[in-house]
Amino acid sequence: MKKRLNITIDAELLDKIKRYADKEEKSISSLVEEHFEKLISRKTGLPEGMSLVEYMQSLPKFDFPENFDYKEEYYKAKAKKLGYEDLF
Repeated sequence: MKKRLNITIDAELLDKIKRYADKEEKSISSLVEEHFEKLISRKTGLPEGMSLVEYMQSLPKFDFPENFDYKEEYYKAKAKKLGYEDLF
């Protein structure tokens, strides 16, 4: 069963959507419906019922030494990636 939905969007955007729908040989309604289907069926990869913040907090914490030099390690990794590991 289909129901009517009224939305308001910018006139320029509507013109672009109409051109796109014509090019794809689809109706605007079908484009909107497809978009909403993708939106609600998107898998986030998060455990069921867990927010992104909760997931980030559940990740293991790294225990770096107190004198760990992030900048130096970054530049070493970058040099290695680019083939300049001899510089360090």
